[in-house]
Amino acid sequence: MGKGICVAGNLIVDITYPIERWPREGELTTVTDGIANSTGGAVCNVIVDLAKLDGELPLSALGVIGEDSEGDFILEELGKHENIDLSLLKRQKEKKTSFTAVMSDNQTKARTFFQYRGANSVFDESCIDWDKIDAELLHVGYILLLDALDEPDAEYGTKMAKLLAEAQRRGLKTSIDVVTETGDRFKTLVPPALRYTDYCVINELEAQQITGVLLRDEKEKLYPENMETALRKMKELGVSTWAVIHCPEGGWGLDETDRFVQVDSLHLPKGYIKGTVGAGDAFCAGVLYGAQKKQSLEESILLGTCAAAASLACPGATEGMLPAEQVLRLAEQYK
Repeated sequence: MGKGICVAGNLIVDITYPIERWPREGELTTVTDGIANSTGGAVCNVIVDLAKLDGELPLSALGVIGEDSEGDFILEELGKHENIDLSLLKRQKEKKTSFTAVMSDNQTKARTFFQYRGANSVFDESCIDWDKIDAELLHVGYILLLDALDEPDAEYGTKMAKLLAEAQRRGLKTSIDVVTETGDRFKTLVPPALRYTDYCVINELEAQQITGVLLRDEKEKLYPENMETALRKMKELGVSTWAVIHCPEGGWGLDETDRFVQVDSLHLPKGYIKGTVGAGDAFCAGVLYGAQKKQSLEESILLGTCAAAASLACPGATEGMLPAEQVLRLAEQYK
């Protein structure tokens, strides 16, 4: 089968609570029937999407979960895919598995998230047995949501940067993803990691925070004419091979020769979109799959675009994903 992809970082259980309405402070609301658990986070979403894109691709999950029912649930869900190796996952007694309590308003359909970092907060290089990683590519996410790896390092800037540097020293290609948040942490935590990143696949808001280049304003207007400038800034910050930015309108990238690539989003019909929770991770999975298969950046962004569209067809993060050849047919169907 050859070497494949190791996906490391956040492993999360999303617990969705349907509520009658979002209450005002001090008020009570009712949780209705339909409470549901699903896996989430960079590891769970990206690795399951990759497993569905290609059932023969060797994959391994790397991270920390608790010795609890939520940890068991993650193992059960990822274990449904024969090509995902779970032997690198660590279990902790002291920390519960990370979870997100999702309050879903039955009336407005708006969702509010309460995140418990849990076992994800202790994941760092000490949790990795480098000699057991048999992969070509290491993808790590999310920067800003892995407390131990977001810690400063005197030599590399952050512990995440140190981890990525060690991966490259051992011959692995590296890839990173970032969680979207407001504030100034982007400017201190992301640039050190980019110096040791081969593939960077992020959305327009994250790219704007990192580079300072305006890509979407407060009125939601997109500035596609600035994409190339932002991508070149990402390369200047250290991304060695592919810098990629995605958003609902399309995907843009600079390849290993600094050639600029643009792929428009598919024209999806009204009513097609059932959920958006996993679209970004699906896009990332498509691009990483293309990279691992030595495809061009343009081919890889097209696959990522189609993978995101497949994800949008279902409410859950990964349930809409299909084998790569079927996913690519969406480009013809909705071009």
